[in-house]
Amino acid sequence: MSESKLETKVMENMGIQIESNPAEGRLSELKVRSWPKWGCPPSKFPWTYTATETCYLLEGRVKVYPDGYNDYVEIGPGDLVVFPKGMKCTWEVSEAVDKHYSFA
Repeated sequence: MSESKLETKVMENMGIQIESNPAEGRLSELKVRSWPKWGCPPSKFPWTYTATETCYLLEGRVKVYPDGYNDYVEIGPGDLVVFPKGMKCTWEVSEAVDKHYSFA
């Protein structure tokens, strides 16, 4: 099987890119485990991305409601997520979050 067939599919929804359960090689390539960590308890809060953020969720479950949409994107453990610069949204954390993150 070719390497490209083993790659994880990246989905984009409402401007948010989600790569579910990327291979460890992909995480190593990005140096995800060396990124800073951030966490929060269950909560709901507005957020604006002043820079593109890539994050990798270790734990937790979040519904992200981008401004201008009547829908949400749900992310959870094992998701590698890219939020675009300028996105305004509301985070609804239903299970405490622990994630690595990097701003570009």
